[in-house]
Amino acid sequence: MLIEIDFQSEEALYMQLRNQIVMMIARSMIQEGDPLPSVRQLAGDIGINMHTVNKAYSVLREEGFVTIDRRRGAVIALSEDRERAMEELRERLRVMLAKSICKNIPREEIHTMVDEIYEELLSVNLPAE
Repeated sequence: MLIEIDFQSEEALYMQLRNQIVMMIARSMIQEGDPLPSVRQLAGDIGINMHTVNKAYSVLREEGFVTIDRRRGAVIALSEDRERAMEELRERLRVMLAKSICKNIPREEIHTMVDEIYEELLSVNLPAE
């Protein structure tokens, strides 16, 4: 599992880890039923504290991306709770859009950016011909 942590970033390490795992799921690099490395293994591999990895895994569990089992560890298990996911997305977008308004970023540029990112994520999932 290729995880790159930016120790100079202001973003919390556990959130960087969480975000990268979510991106890997979106890009089909890891899929439903795939196990994640043990907390100890991943912490050692990327050079961070085990508590940081544990916190990232806990957030992923709370958000419906993984289940945590004492024997199997963390396993990708996507929650089917679409309504909850939509509400969470709405709240996060509300804050991001408020920030963009404060920075005078036009609506059209935001739409274009969203479309580009969405297409980029989908294109990674397409099988090679």
